[in-house]
Amino acid sequence: MKKFLFLFITVLTIAFSSPVMASTSVMNSYAAGVLDFQDMEVTISFSQGIIYVSGGEGMILEIVSLTGKKVMEQQIDSPSQKFELNIPKGCYIVKVGKVVRKVSIH
Repeated sequence: MKKFLFLFITVLTIAFSSPVMASTSVMNSYAAGVLDFQDMEVTISFSQGIIYVSGGEGMILEIVSLTGKKVMEQQIDSPSQKFELNIPKGCYIVKVGKVVRKVSIH
């Protein structure tokens, strides 16, 4: 009985401590089917008072001051869109989906 318990515990220890490997074909089909659809790459850039957003169609652009006050909120209607900022000088947080950037307006 002791040998059986020792063998059983040893097998469980080896089974749970070894890394699990997934087939690359399964991972590639999952990534191509689900992740590409849900995690579109959003890019945010800023130049001379204009914020450029690409890959954020259907999402919301939020601009928040460093004090936490929401300064601007806009729906993004196209795959590549620009927004002119008419807000006071300072530092702001820009968020589109899960992408967050810091912007400094001079």
